[in-house]
Amino acid sequence: MRADPERVDLDVVAHFVTPGARVLDVGCGDGELLHRLETEKQVDGRGIELSQKGVNLAVARGLSVVQGDADHDLETYPDQSFDFAILSQTLQATYNPRIVLEHLLRIGRKAIVSFPNFGHWRIRAKLLLNGRMPITENLPYSWYDTPNIHFCTIYDFLTLTDEIDARIEAAVALYGRGHRLSEKAPWPLWNVIGEQAVFVLSTR
Repeated sequence: MRADPERVDLDVVAHFVTPGARVLDVGCGDGELLHRLETEKQVDGRGIELSQKGVNLAVARGLSVVQGDADHDLETYPDQSFDFAILSQTLQATYNPRIVLEHLLRIGRKAIVSFPNFGHWRIRAKLLLNGRMPITENLPYSWYDTPNIHFCTIYDFLTLTDEIDARIEAAVALYGRGHRLSEKAPWPLWNVIGEQAVFVLSTR
């Protein structure tokens, strides 16, 4: 369910996870991040993935991954059962992003969410100049075969965190090949320059 051009966001996500933590990776794909976290940080990792192919690849890596849907299966997980609940490059592909995010904050002591920023200037320019849905390195799909069903900007995500009363513990905006925008840069600049964003959230 995720675009996978250059997963530069995974470096940032992995940085925020503490060694030995209990981790749930929702929409884990082939288990790339989970495998990295188990290898480098010795986490106690679990994964949930919609596609059978992804589950098979993750299990082949020796990971504990089950087939499931973020929109329907997260409600079965107990409160605070993980230190980190991760949703990387998957939020925009869910049917109910708000409910999914609320479940992440309920399940994990912290939630880490990464997503492509549909407010990036290249996307705006292509839509304005060409009059067509843009295709970029971070969004490589045509409008008719994209897995993305909710087009989210950094501003939109900030609004959602306010609505669900989530605390932003940390945030990173990425552009180019993993370059970081200054943490001191204002949100409007993040929303225009950032191609991807990673947020660490907790409940207030």
